[in-house]
Amino acid sequence: MSFFNVVKSCKNTSSRIGHLNTSHGQIITPAFMPIATYGAIKTLSANEIKQINYNLILSNTYHLYLRPGMEIIDKFQGLHNFMKWDGAILTDSGGFQIYSLSNLRKIDNNGVEFKSHLDGSSHYFTPEKIIDIQRTIGSDIMMVLDICPESNAQKAEHEKAVKLTTQWARRCLNHFKERGPKYDFNQVVSPIIQGGTSEKLRKMSAEDLLELDAKMYAIGGLAVGEPKEKMLNTVEFLDGIMPKDKPRYLMGVGTPEDLVNCISSGVDMFDCVIPTRNGRNGQLFTRFGKINIKNAKYKNDLSPIDETSPCEASQKYSKAYLHHLFNTKEILGCRIATQHNLFFYNQLIKEVHTAINQNNYLSWSKQFIADYNRI
Repeated sequence: MSFFNVVKSCKNTSSRIGHLNTSHGQIITPAFMPIATYGAIKTLSANEIKQINYNLILSNTYHLYLRPGMEIIDKFQGLHNFMKWDGAILTDSGGFQIYSLSNLRKIDNNGVEFKSHLDGSSHYFTPEKIIDIQRTIGSDIMMVLDICPESNAQKAEHEKAVKLTTQWARRCLNHFKERGPKYDFNQVVSPIIQGGTSEKLRKMSAEDLLELDAKMYAIGGLAVGEPKEKMLNTVEFLDGIMPKDKPRYLMGVGTPEDLVNCISSGVDMFDCVIPTRNGRNGQLFTRFGKINIKNAKYKNDLSPIDETSPCEASQKYSKAYLHHLFNTKEILGCRIATQHNLFFYNQLIKEVHTAINQNNYLSWSKQFIADYNRI
């Protein structure tokens, strides 16, 4: 069975449905990945995530390397066993986290030296070490070590990032080819296209990385402060360059509108902290826009949180009760809001699949965005 198959393409857009086949189950794309940075979606168990019908999550190599450390994860024969998760896992290489350390890191041609944000201890990541860490984690999809400059970085910095990211991607792929998976299941290495919002640099990055003939490709370096229009234009531009027969992963992008717009440009996979982090801060996503349950107007609102939601708690509890939970800082409030938002994202993806299957994604997406901006 091949790693990825396109099973349905939609007319008038580049949206498509695919089957991503991993050793821990099949994922129907487009797909959204909840963030489990340290091997947990905050406030929810692995079983609860499965009950919302997610089968692919994202964890972070940098953070897991520091805590709990590879010695512990190796004893459990990988993160799946450690967190009791039988679905698929994608791990971000930590390039973005390392780059954001600013004064705590130093980049050279061979890798990145950095100091832990926890205790100041020094560490050095090479492309090969990043792969070995992810082999120990046992993630189904491993991202290469890359460099992700800020959106307003100088052109020369973006050029250097593109060149080094390509060199490191080649080293990552070669190292994994030599070593293979650590456990008895398949792992896939994905390069990351960089280049900021420059079409010239994005084209160069994409074409150089495509020569490596990897099984999938990611788009990095967006949602880091650039104007939304430039982000969307960059994704649309890459739609004409990236291979149609391989999955496309847009890293760190994840508002409902972003998902709907970028799926039109052929993106298959997304991740973002927005549904979970915003939920813990009292922001709920609904078909007709966002609401802040902390607002005083919900104190006496006896209506359900969202009676149209497939989330049982959203139908069962009132806005007044959820408002009260946040007002009193009860953990249950964070749990309900997180569940609600993840159910919303899952329902959104289901509607996307239906629209593509019915060949009306263009009209559906326009209606969704109009409804979503109604509030």
